[in-house]
Amino acid sequence: MITFDSTPLTIEDIVAIALQQQPVQLSQAAEFQQRIAEGSDFLDKLLVEDGEIYGVTTGYGDSCTVTIPSHLVPDLPKHLYTFHGCGLGAMLSPTMVRAVLAARLSSLCQGFSGVSPQLLLQFERLLQHDIMPVIPEEGSVGASGDLTPLSYVAAVLCGEREVYYQGDIRPTAEVFLELGIDPITLRPKEGLAIMNGTAVMTGLACMAYARAQYLSKLTTRITAMCSLAIKGNAHHFDELLFSVKPHPGQQRVAAWLRQDLHVGEPPRNSRRLQDRYSLRCAPHVIGVQEDALPWLRQLIENELNSSNDNPIIDGSGEHVLHGGHFYGGHIALAMDTLKNTVANLADLLDRQMAQMMDTKFNHGLPANLSGAQGERQAINHGFKAVQIGTSAWTAEALKQTMPASVFSRSTECHNQDKVSMGTIAARDCLRVLQLTEQVASAALLASCQGVELRIRQRELSAETLSPAIADIIDQVRSYSPFLEEDRALDAELRHTVTAIQTETWPLYGAQ
Repeated sequence: MITFDSTPLTIEDIVAIALQQQPVQLSQAAEFQQRIAEGSDFLDKLLVEDGEIYGVTTGYGDSCTVTIPSHLVPDLPKHLYTFHGCGLGAMLSPTMVRAVLAARLSSLCQGFSGVSPQLLLQFERLLQHDIMPVIPEEGSVGASGDLTPLSYVAAVLCGEREVYYQGDIRPTAEVFLELGIDPITLRPKEGLAIMNGTAVMTGLACMAYARAQYLSKLTTRITAMCSLAIKGNAHHFDELLFSVKPHPGQQRVAAWLRQDLHVGEPPRNSRRLQDRYSLRCAPHVIGVQEDALPWLRQLIENELNSSNDNPIIDGSGEHVLHGGHFYGGHIALAMDTLKNTVANLADLLDRQMAQMMDTKFNHGLPANLSGAQGERQAINHGFKAVQIGTSAWTAEALKQTMPASVFSRSTECHNQDKVSMGTIAARDCLRVLQLTEQVASAALLASCQGVELRIRQRELSAETLSPAIADIIDQVRSYSPFLEEDRALDAELRHTVTAIQTETWPLYGAQ
């Protein structure tokens, strides 16, 4: 059970919630409940005293100079989520929406948003019943937070718009009625508290981080298999060699490769003294991501466990603090960085695959890794088209690496005149991950074929493969047989992508 209070959550917590691996609950601790109540009680006190509070007794954004008549203050939150109902594009998947809700609830539970305990309970109901708001991907500039996409969360809490429920998209009001859930009416400041924050980009960043972490390991395993297939030089990953350039992530990748290649080396006279860079420098490429991940984790988890709306409400000290914590610059940087390192993994695998396919570079493997024999070799083309597809996916991934965070656009009457673009960066990163997982699926099938061809040529022995490599080949072969005669491989590639995204194969243990 993951309990929401002010205790810091991890990326893994958000991923577990998103994948429905762990249930959630709100803390019932008296101290936590009191801290939440203090914020909303303080706002009630200010309203009675006619205090001026941005977004409570004033309009929003550039309209902060507009004073709201006291009798209209209760209507303001509904107007906020209503006029932001203009999102377009594809819809976030239910998995991604769970991550978004968990990220928003984490921020609200810090106790500085001025929300009521009843609002937090409504978030809990959505997560516990798996009622997920249907949220369009597009429409956020990443400051004032994820206003437009989070308006769909606010509306659903109030019984409006649509939700994913039990595999269908249905009107929220209909699902609430069926389950006996009462819609809430947002109190002053609660519309801002839900919408004026970084939950969409942060939730997506948590999911992206987990996928990238797995891809580092998978790319390392495929590199080891490619090295076996094209008679690579395992001494490129020597421990002493890497001790003189001590980046810890890079050293870790080299150690993983040594673990996979400690047996089954081809004879020395059958290979180049130095492999081409896509093999020899693989720890240096993958290691960049491995060394970036701890830093990126810090940025993402700090954002996840922060109060990131505006204004900040200090209920116990009775302060209203106007600022800009909705600005998603740290997530924007994290996602722009991560999409760069992930795209480099795609490029590395694409180059490795090109070597395996080409008889000028693959040291005796058949062209295109075809397993056809005799006269049938003439009409079989093996992985030729898959390699073309791999180049296409890689090129698109590389194209997506232009940083979104530098494309700030002044908007909203020049009130939001410097914005983070963090949500666009996170969406870009997820696209790069999808493309790189497709590249990895192709490279994995090809490297399995390459290793098996070496075994059939009696230049490798199945018994001398490391247990981990032997195991992953066996698992791949359970749904993708050795390619002897040409066949359409799209279904097998899709199966492999799904296996990657669900982390089917254990890789190198815990980091």
